[in-house]
Amino acid sequence: MTRNVIGTRASDAGTEDPGNRKSLGRFASVRWASCLAMLGVGANSTAIMAALPAVQAELSLSANGVQWAVNAYLVVSAAAIVLGGQAADRFGARLISMAGLALFALASCTIALAGSQAALFAGRAVQGLAAALAVPSTLAAVDASAPAERRAAATGAWTGFLMLGFSIGPLLGGALAHFAGWRMIFWLNVPLMLSAVAGLAYAGVAIDRDRPRQSHPADWTGFALLATFMVALVFALHEVPRARTAPVAVIVPFVVATVAFCLLIVVELRVKAPLIDLGFFTRRAFVTGVAIGALSMFSIMGLLLYFNLYAQSGSGLRLTALEAGAALLPLSAALLALALSAAPAAHRLGLRNAMMGGTALIAAGSGILAVAIAGDRLLLGAIGFLVTGAGLALPYALAPRLALSALSPAQRGQGSGIVNGCTFLAGSTGVAIGAIAFELGQFAGVLTMVALAGLVGVAISSRISDQ
Repeated sequence: MTRNVIGTRASDAGTEDPGNRKSLGRFASVRWASCLAMLGVGANSTAIMAALPAVQAELSLSANGVQWAVNAYLVVSAAAIVLGGQAADRFGARLISMAGLALFALASCTIALAGSQAALFAGRAVQGLAAALAVPSTLAAVDASAPAERRAAATGAWTGFLMLGFSIGPLLGGALAHFAGWRMIFWLNVPLMLSAVAGLAYAGVAIDRDRPRQSHPADWTGFALLATFMVALVFALHEVPRARTAPVAVIVPFVVATVAFCLLIVVELRVKAPLIDLGFFTRRAFVTGVAIGALSMFSIMGLLLYFNLYAQSGSGLRLTALEAGAALLPLSAALLALALSAAPAAHRLGLRNAMMGGTALIAAGSGILAVAIAGDRLLLGAIGFLVTGAGLALPYALAPRLALSALSPAQRGQGSGIVNGCTFLAGSTGVAIGAIAFELGQFAGVLTMVALAGLVGVAISSRISDQ
């Protein structure tokens, strides 16, 4: 695999014509730039979790503010990622990749310099928009530049670096917050993203010319309604704990979300080139894949955020940011290892069995963690995180494959955007509902929520039809 992805053998290089060597050089530049960028984006998604108690103390964030420090990124990413994929098709994958990564670096600077929660939220929202542009476009750029025989390995490397960043984020964030301060997490993004931009710029414009462009107009109305629905829904969920004292704060955003959702369906059924093809949701495999992927991200984000808040609190485990990140190492290791070996596991066990096994492990691991936390048993806690990470990795990695298998090759770009959008929204929902569970039962309440999500995943997975 390494030989196929990294480069050609010396004996082959001597027989290549200059044009082919130039094409391979562009591919190598795009590949390493895109993988480097996804390493940074993946780590950024989870590194902030370990640093949130420090951010909360320095910027005087309320409990609601802590949630929005995560959700401002997730909600904007969810709303814009479908549009990001279309932008790559319309203007060229390399150009949109560069724009998204440069914007990500700028947003990271804003967060690193933030002196108020408003600046923090603004920076996180812009980071979400940047990720929505960069994630689908870097994948499209890798796909467009890769020779046919190397395409699968190249996209596998892209996915691997994204998952690697996602997995090491908690430890990296904890270490940086402990030794250099939480702002260093975001300063580190700047050289990573600018290096990736330089690599994409070096590749030249040929990649953009080689990719067919869309000619239909963008569905701006659909995008506005989708964004309104997502933001209103998450805002309403955040306000649920205050329902008794301020019911209007819950009812109004729920009404706005409902109206926006209904209008979105009407618009998407009538528009010539919809942002979201509702026909996809008539396909059982697509809906099942979206649902299981959403449950996985729902569980991951809720678990990471509220473990760190509990672990670093005076009423919890009283760990430092570094110790909290280290405690999550078994989960991170299992996430990475099982995500990368998910395809062989599905081939051997069957997709339905792999999905059912993974979601069952989520519930089992949450139960082990609950027992470990109650009895202050560190070794058992490490086993619980290992089991939970293994369970989360399998459905998280396999769900997109299941969803996209229901679509034709021409539909998979838009389908991938919808899958990612639903996944990001589910992560944001996990943060919001996790706040309710955390308020009712501390971290044990969050573990109950995650275990229930795993059991729902088992029920959904049991309906998968292995071909």
